[in-house]
Amino acid sequence: MAIPAQERGRVSTPQDASTTPRPRGRGRRPADEVRADVLATVGQLMLTEGIAELTFERVARLAGVSKTTLYKWWPSRGALALDGYFHAVENTLAFDDTVDVREDLRHQLHSFADVMTTPGGRALLQLIGESQTDHDLASAYRALYSSGRRELAYQRLRHAQRDGQIRDEVDVRVLVDQLWGAVYHRLLIRDEPVTPAFLDALVDNLFDGIAPR
Repeated sequence: MAIPAQERGRVSTPQDASTTPRPRGRGRRPADEVRADVLATVGQLMLTEGIAELTFERVARLAGVSKTTLYKWWPSRGALALDGYFHAVENTLAFDDTVDVREDLRHQLHSFADVMTTPGGRALLQLIGESQTDHDLASAYRALYSSGRRELAYQRLRHAQRDGQIRDEVDVRVLVDQLWGAVYHRLLIRDEPVTPAFLDALVDNLFDGIAPR
């Protein structure tokens, strides 16, 4: 389903999660509710502040949970940050599913680039860098963020393929790397900026091809 125009590019975050601790109610809250509160809290912190001040102690206080509960679900601060960030940007980075896959991809890439300018996006790049030498963080990155994002892109492209907008013999998983891999490369290796014109060219070159006509 298409995202309304007024919602495009907007990162949805809970209000005041970074400053107002959630009051503890009586009795045991359902695990799903507790987990959702934690992810909302972490997502808000990531998008507004990044990872520098993200600690288990602070998240436990703001979400109204125990540190023991946090460590049971997330083995490290990086894993907690990645999971919270994924859930915070999930709606913003959702794929439109219209009759024009080219425009859907163009819109999603622009939304992705916008999110990466937030403190959370910059923190994600930091975590990607650290994951090159931290095996546990690398595993958390794949499990809690990259695999989910890749699957969403794959499903949108497969839908377009079934609709006849992409040739049957094309490996759409490779298309995921061609598009988003190019953006990550520019974000991590800052020789060239990620500009709107660059994002448009990625999509147009992909669909128009580069061989002489």
